Amino acid sequence: MKISYGEFPILAECVLAIGAFDGVHIGHQNVLEKLKYQGNKLGIETVVCTFDPPPRHYFQNALILTQLEDKLARIHSFGINHCIVEQFNMIYLQKSANAFIKDIKQLNPKLIIVGEDFRFGRNRLGDIPLLQSHFLVETIYPVCCKEGKVISSTRIRKLLSKGDRKLAAAFLGLDKLV
Repeated sequence: MKISYGEFPILAECVLAIGAFDGVHIGHQNVLEKLKYQGNKLGIETVVCTFDPPPRHYFQNALILTQLEDKLARIHSFGINHCIVEQFNMIYLQKSANAFIKDIKQLNPKLIIVGEDFRFGRNRLGDIPLLQSHFLVETIYPVCCKEGKVISSTRIRKLLSKGDRKLAAAFLGLDKLV
């Protein structure tokens, strides 16, 4: 997997997924599987755009579930071709939604996959309808556990704070937490 830090490579075409991917939990794994499936179906490269640190950590000092090196290794394990790591800091927060779209256009995405609550750009002014005005976008809805509750990084953090390492590991798609 080719990794770019803060730079969007110029590609002929690709399928792109954008998100924090903190924990690369089973919901994220669903996104990565769909990304790989679409890339194979279209015969084009797959790209993940993610953030370091994750936005929730930056704004709320939330526990980081997966350090960058581990996150990249887990993304790579799905056979993804490229990963773009945007440094999430004060400089990045000033990037407008239109500047982010301009960066994405360098990738020539035939399809972009994002979560249903995806926002981007300064003050989170960019949203899915804006992205759809430029690209074909598939929205992925949350994955739920057997009890019907959403599996999310926030929920995994809560499980860890309660000491439920077994269920947290299961939601992260791991046999156990180290």
